[in-house]
Amino acid sequence: MTHPKVYIQGHEGSFHDAVARRYFGDKIQVIPCDTFDELGRNLSQGSDQDSAVMAIENSIAGSLLANYKLLREHRLTINGEVYKRIQLNLLAMPGQSLHQIKEVRSHHMALKQCSQYLHEHDHIKLVETSDTALAAKHIAESNETGVACIASIQAANLYNLEVLADRIEDINLNYTRFFILNKSIQDTGACDKATIWIRISHQPGSLVAVLSTFADLQINVSNLQSFPVHGQFNAYYFHIDLEFESLDHYNEAMVRLQGLTSGLHQLGLYPRADVSAILRNQLVNYML
Repeated sequence: MTHPKVYIQGHEGSFHDAVARRYFGDKIQVIPCDTFDELGRNLSQGSDQDSAVMAIENSIAGSLLANYKLLREHRLTINGEVYKRIQLNLLAMPGQSLHQIKEVRSHHMALKQCSQYLHEHDHIKLVETSDTALAAKHIAESNETGVACIASIQAANLYNLEVLADRIEDINLNYTRFFILNKSIQDTGACDKATIWIRISHQPGSLVAVLSTFADLQINVSNLQSFPVHGQFNAYYFHIDLEFESLDHYNEAMVRLQGLTSGLHQLGLYPRADVSAILRNQLVNYML
């Protein structure tokens, strides 16, 4: 039996890997990709049964803006979202102390999330890598000393590395939002969230008119990002996350936006992740 393919940015032991297995279960074929662009190309060129997991924003480091562009370019569809608590740890080959570490490697987003801790150890050189887990794997395979990485506890256990310092992220309330992607719309049940992009004229009041439409229909704008249109002056895409209780209100908004925009596309219509329990428990239980 062939298991469904799920593309991730990163390798075994990465946070993308953990989210893929949490969302889809263990009966999947996880396909590592070195970059998000590679992930997008693989999914867009794969079968209709393939899926992908893509990080889109972090509570400390902010949005991964380039990934919104990849969603447009590869014509990917968002069919779900997952919030995962991110706990970052300093890992190295066993038997070393912190003062022996001269270099720390990790994905640039992980380095950003640990900026305060790393600033306190400014003698350490920082090196960006394509993936947290891959940095751990390379250190283990080469048996390097004097070098550490920032990665998950799962990566430490997988590659037999020692934890020199645990939970070194700047704040404990550290989570990443991930999109669940496919080539087309999947049946995900009742939907109460959407991600769209629009283009509007470069005139006063254009964006206000769009936002007023959402307000009139009791639709919450939970995220708004703007991106320049390549090769055009004063032209922008706006990526918008919308939350609503009535699908009819959302559909009505899409009709009204036809007259207010010069471009409109739905990137995804999906169930909103339930974060109420997460907030009550300070992300401890849900995002492990």
